[in-house]
Amino acid sequence: MVSCVRGKVWDVAVDIRRGSPTFMSWHAELLTAENACSLLIPKGFAHGFQALTPDAELIYLHSAPYAAGAEGALNPRDPRLAIDWPLPFADLSERDARHPMVDEGFLGIEL
Repeated sequence: MVSCVRGKVWDVAVDIRRGSPTFMSWHAELLTAENACSLLIPKGFAHGFQALTPDAELIYLHSAPYAAGAEGALNPRDPRLAIDWPLPFADLSERDARHPMVDEGFLGIEL
């Protein structure tokens, strides 16, 4: 679960579950300190966000402890994802810019 406690973010979840009827579809919510909304991201979904204010702070609640070796990533600029980011990319981290694009052979993850 992701909540914004300061500022404003565009929070996105992408379905990467193998065989899902919504495979590679995304859903986004505007999370702000003022609207007090949260986004629950189910297992099998990738997650990303775009800070819309310079002071954005998020709180994450996870269902399991962090395991660096289990982490994967998608490139937020990937045209196959076609995420409608509200702002142009200005300060994309080097780490995020190096994430791979999804190739045609990607079948998703199996839970």
